[in-house]
Amino acid sequence: MKPLLTVLLTMVNAAAIELEPKTFEASNGTEVLYRFAVPAKIEEEKKYPLVLFLHGSGQRGSDNKAQLKHGAKAILQNAEKLGQPMFVIAPQCPADKTWAPYRIDFKIPADEKPKNPLLNAVLALIEETASKQPVDRDRIYITGLSMGGFGTWDAIESQPKTFAAAIPICGAGDPRTVDRFKNLPIRIFHGDDDKVVPLTGSQRMFDALKEAGSEAKLTIYPGVGHDSWTQTYEDVEVVRWLLAQTKSD
Repeated sequence: MKPLLTVLLTMVNAAAIELEPKTFEASNGTEVLYRFAVPAKIEEEKKYPLVLFLHGSGQRGSDNKAQLKHGAKAILQNAEKLGQPMFVIAPQCPADKTWAPYRIDFKIPADEKPKNPLLNAVLALIEETASKQPVDRDRIYITGLSMGGFGTWDAIESQPKTFAAAIPICGAGDPRTVDRFKNLPIRIFHGDDDKVVPLTGSQRMFDALKEAGSEAKLTIYPGVGHDSWTQTYEDVEVVRWLLAQTKSD
């Protein structure tokens, strides 16, 4: 039988990382299922950071639950350790959709690439939330893993001025677009033994950013396969770095 103190601490921690199920319908008619966490106590006249978390392909669906399997709760737990109340939005991608294309058609000019209604709806959800909640607009962040890593690159390409920092994990983007977000604080994570999304996806984005004058950082985990997100999101220093970034810097 577990000691009473252990049970109580477990209950408190579970309550602290609860994300409420919600639905949002964008003006383009796209419905977004998402989970939403708010600070346990909101003080008057105070603003709080917001993190948008994009899950991977294995958590797609319509249960508005699977997207919490990796990442979102670890981010909240580390924020709690740091004493940093925050908002978290964790949308769920339908089974037949993606946050962003897995392959880049370099025959199509970067400025003519088709837009993704789902990702646009998620970005509209960010704006809606920031307009109705005490969100610090200088501290809106985005991170995602695998398919969500692709989505993170696509989102900062589409709306770089929305975010204060980004953490794409084991994803890939369009290196032709890095000038749009070269001044954004970015930390990239990838395993060098990733057989699902090769390291080249992150490497080419990092190389393009460095060539553009960015101060982005790339962390490569030796011997790690596709799961480069667990150790990243469980690292309190990664979350500390994220929450330290502001658009006013």
